[in-house]
Amino acid sequence: MKLYYSPGACSLSPHIALHEAGLAFEAVKAPTKTHQLDDGTDYYTINPLGYVPLLELDDGTRLTEGPAIVQYIADQVPGKQLAPANGTVARSQMQSWLTFIGMELHRGFGPLFNPAFPPELKEAAKEKLAGRLKWVDAQLAGKQYLMGDAFSVADPYLFVVTNWAKPMGVDLTPYPNVLAFRERMSARPAVQAAMKAEGLLR
Repeated sequence: MKLYYSPGACSLSPHIALHEAGLAFEAVKAPTKTHQLDDGTDYYTINPLGYVPLLELDDGTRLTEGPAIVQYIADQVPGKQLAPANGTVARSQMQSWLTFIGMELHRGFGPLFNPAFPPELKEAAKEKLAGRLKWVDAQLAGKQYLMGDAFSVADPYLFVVTNWAKPMGVDLTPYPNVLAFRERMSARPAVQAAMKAEGLLR
């Protein structure tokens, strides 16, 4: 398999999931600013949408969208219990988390990355994010991870999105459960391996 990623982007989530799964894969850098691979290939010829992540399977099938990719990864190694079984309420709850993170947090950071957005709109975006993060913090109370005491492939997505808080000027100190979650995630070998591979840790 090949994972196309851009360092520190949302593609870090499936990158972590692949390390957690222990699956063999090749990580291919596809910077979202240049859309050019190290060998000169135009990334748009691989993904016409131009964004990451993209997972290319051994038979050439290409999967896009992080929440779908991490569930595919989890389902390849059911014994590792990286996701609840398909068809269960717990699986739907995990999918709810993946959707929430994507629609309410990931998308919520979008205006902060856009230099064209005026300051007042960025402040409004930060206020909305604060409300969402307060809710996440409450949901994490008494839990190790989003689904309880067991890690799931939803957790890397929350970790990656909250990585953007500091550079975007979003203060996480009001959310002690989120901070504790981030510490637990940071200590996981798979997280460290993926971040080192992307040049995010020395």
